[in-house]
Amino acid sequence: MPENESPRPTPTTPHSPTVTEHGSFTHAHCPCGWRAPARRSRDKARTDAASHAERP
Repeated sequence: MPENESPRPTPTTPHSPTVTEHGSFTHAHCPCGWRAPARRSRDKARTDAASHAERP
């Protein structure tokens, strides 16, 4: 694996995304490296995070 490439999660790695606020935008991100687009809607960012958490 190249040095600048992060390891991919195994199928048994649970996803635990979090939602943080930065000014008027809300961001969802996960320790596996996944990041959702910045959202003005907190509900949409939470939905993005919940959808990601359901992934295997």
